[in-house]
Amino acid sequence: MDNENRKTRIICIGAGASGLFFALNCADEEHEVILLDSNSKAGRKMYISGKGRCNITNDCDTREFIKNVIRNPKFLYGAINRFKPSDTIEFFNEHGCPLKTERGNRVFPVSDKSSDIIDCLVRECKRKKVDIQFDRKITKIEKKDDQFIVFSKDKKYIADKLVIATGGKSYSSTGSTGDGYRFGKQFGHSVTELKSALCPIRVREKITYDMLKMTLKNVSLTAKNDHFKKTIFGDMEFLKGSITGPIVLSMSSLINREEDVELSLDFKPALDEEKLDKRLLREIQNSPNKDVGYLLKSLLPSQIIEFFIENTDTDPDLPLNSLTKEKRQQLLHDLKSFHLTYLSLEDIDKGIVTSGGIDVNEVDPKTMESKLCENLYFIGEVIDVDALTGGFNLQTALSTGYSCAQAIKNED
Repeated sequence: MDNENRKTRIICIGAGASGLFFALNCADEEHEVILLDSNSKAGRKMYISGKGRCNITNDCDTREFIKNVIRNPKFLYGAINRFKPSDTIEFFNEHGCPLKTERGNRVFPVSDKSSDIIDCLVRECKRKKVDIQFDRKITKIEKKDDQFIVFSKDKKYIADKLVIATGGKSYSSTGSTGDGYRFGKQFGHSVTELKSALCPIRVREKITYDMLKMTLKNVSLTAKNDHFKKTIFGDMEFLKGSITGPIVLSMSSLINREEDVELSLDFKPALDEEKLDKRLLREIQNSPNKDVGYLLKSLLPSQIIEFFIENTDTDPDLPLNSLTKEKRQQLLHDLKSFHLTYLSLEDIDKGIVTSGGIDVNEVDPKTMESKLCENLYFIGEVIDVDALTGGFNLQTALSTGYSCAQAIKNED
């Protein structure tokens, strides 16, 4: 083939959400895309997303979306406007994977199967003649003149452009081993400090066996220190030695760079202290001969009462007619501001996403191209951008992949 008419060859390392979406949007008559992945199949991390249901995006406008981005939201503004959540919904609906919207504007496949999302992306890649190669662990990358030479264990690839879509360092069993940071550093890029994000929070209090089977609904979790205070309302769950669930995962991303954090739980956020006190008085008045343990049964799920008693000064055998105002006020305080002793976040490997990554100051937000190395691009989680739970991180992967693809096509 005449050199002037040959296709531009692009190698993308990583067949996750960002890599797949980049490839299917970039491959055409003028652009050959080779997608390399160290796993034996595509989208390994997507399979476990949303507890196997794959929360692919959040059905909100771009302004609301940016509010949910924790790290470097300004960097993401252009990409999200180029490929919006509504565009994601339209894409999957039109390509054989119908979606549905649930509480919190979270969007899932109608089938509740993450495999349907992945199959849709892989199917479109194949239709666009993307060359997907699995079990390709990249050992080395070189740049010679204007081309990249990518080495796997037993093969060498040569490309005009290189896209890094390797993900972060969380859930390493899915292939996210931090290789992208190593590749970035090789070409002069800085990697900001990596932290756990969207992960369980370790606490000192002993979680009882009964609590492991429950979801604590409609509560508020507050985290604060001398200069920071944040409260999140919703549901939470318990693990041995830690707390988890939607509000905990989101809180972890907000506090992963904070120190001396204090945690407290409001079991009755719908009632202010005055209304809750009136309720306590009414319960006491109606059942004066019952004890505090009986009162707690009307206020808390049964599975958590033992935990509550063990971690407060509550006497469950105290008759309600002997409950002084001082004791009642203390009970009120414990219900509205139950102390949890913060130990740490879970290890980065247990985070849904990684906080930190390739420094955004060294990446063009319009094209995702490196500012330090021509024709090198970074997309998805490998960049220092992360968001709250609810579909925002997968949408970020799709939007950065799309922006990169369009930039390369418009450039050539």
